[in-house]
Amino acid sequence: MAQTSPEKQTALTWVEANRPRLSRFCEEIWRYAEPAWREYKSARAYRDLLRAEGFHVEEGTGGMPTAFLATFGDGRPVLGSYAEYDAVPENSQQPAPRRAPREGLHPYAAGHTDPHSALGVAGLCGVLAAKAAMQKHGLRGTLRFFGEPAEKVCGSKPVHAAKGYYDGADAYIAFHPNPNNTVAWDTQCGAYWSAQYAFECDEPETWIDHSLMPVRHSHATARCPGALDAVCLMYTSGKYVKEAMFPHTGTWTLNEYMMVGGQCTSDNLPPRYAAIQYAWRSPSLGIQEQIARVLERNAAHAAAIAHCRHGVRWITKTRVGLPNRALAELVYRNLELVGPPVFGEEARRFGREIQRNLGIPRMEDPFIESCSRLVSPADNEARLREALPAWQQSFTSDDYVDYTWHAPTARLFTGRPSLRPAQPGYEYPAWTRNAIGGVPACIDPMTFTAGKTIAASLVDLLTYPDDLAKARAEFEERTGGGVGGTRWVAPLLPRDFAPPVDLRWPEYVTTPRGEEWWIPTPAHPAG
Repeated sequence: MAQTSPEKQTALTWVEANRPRLSRFCEEIWRYAEPAWREYKSARAYRDLLRAEGFHVEEGTGGMPTAFLATFGDGRPVLGSYAEYDAVPENSQQPAPRRAPREGLHPYAAGHTDPHSALGVAGLCGVLAAKAAMQKHGLRGTLRFFGEPAEKVCGSKPVHAAKGYYDGADAYIAFHPNPNNTVAWDTQCGAYWSAQYAFECDEPETWIDHSLMPVRHSHATARCPGALDAVCLMYTSGKYVKEAMFPHTGTWTLNEYMMVGGQCTSDNLPPRYAAIQYAWRSPSLGIQEQIARVLERNAAHAAAIAHCRHGVRWITKTRVGLPNRALAELVYRNLELVGPPVFGEEARRFGREIQRNLGIPRMEDPFIESCSRLVSPADNEARLREALPAWQQSFTSDDYVDYTWHAPTARLFTGRPSLRPAQPGYEYPAWTRNAIGGVPACIDPMTFTAGKTIAASLVDLLTYPDDLAKARAEFEERTGGGVGGTRWVAPLLPRDFAPPVDLRWPEYVTTPRGEEWWIPTPAHPAG
């Protein structure tokens, strides 16, 4: 277990003293519930707070309007963490123990699922507490705190990495809510790639030979298939050949989202433009490349069939996570020092009220046991490996992996309050998790356990150079010489990559009627 130095105690004391205001800030971000690439209010709130705390803040980093980089201090070591703050469309929810989308908005507007509202505040808390220790004890070093938008589409971190923002650092600490209190070990997240395939029908009039028709009338002639047909063909072909993209061993997924489906064209005129986004995740870059080749062939053939031309716009490409046991051990020692989250009676009462509303017998402690106990990184790894084939060295996806190739990086997990199942195999509705994330009594224990652990770990790295050197030596060995080494993997996006902020992402819009979700509220919403 880590020791409590005077510097570390200063940081931990700072967290407790500032917990109420940071809890309110977490609620603020949760209420904004802004989706990927459209987190304008959330990013502004972070920037304003960090400037008030004495950080220098660069806005719009990497060409992303809702990204930022905040720095404090000077010299080495250079240590960093980050905030995420994007919500997820179709998950609108009030902090209520019943299904209740936010009032005045479309029932399928955005809401925080993981929740990133708490994820970001945990990192913020850790960095601000470390800053307090630096100021009081005269510690030298540089803190970097990134604003990372669009994590749900793995958007900003590959861009920041490609444009050099992660270069020159000594260590990074990542955080994510989890059912367990632990630190990732050897099995890190895999790769996530995403691209938009767009179809344009430039010359629909050349589809048939009009000279053969005795009467020419646009409402009576055969219509060119057009862009919407091309997207439908792309969607269908993807489903048909999914089994042939890669054997269904291990865990890989392919998902799609219709970004543009025509623009309400008149009568017999074909849609000129349509687009579909694909996102795929897998344990290796080789699998990612194979899936990309199949999708590109499908797009080319769909375009040819429907009398269109097509284009591919990359949205993101992440690498596969690189472990660092030395840094993971340091962070876990500090998690042991802080201890697991403790959920009080107010939180348990909220959980029991959810159970009552679902017709489930109320439990004295409605939360699963793992939320409130520690699991060593090695034990957590062993449990995870039980579910994976031996060849698979990574699991699921998250764009924090791009940090891991630029400096030693540890990924912390702290226990997100999750309800005990009513019986084996029971799955609570998704709204229950979203609601819990907006209740401070429920989510604060997880958030501030993480914040304290991050703060204590940053202070260790500032005060114990041998620990940092050990993590650095492991990074050098795993990459074959560090950044640029023989086993180092460079960013997968080019340095001049244009972030896809201009695409038609879901968002809130302001009209003469007020703020609305981007699609109209249905007259008779389902449910």
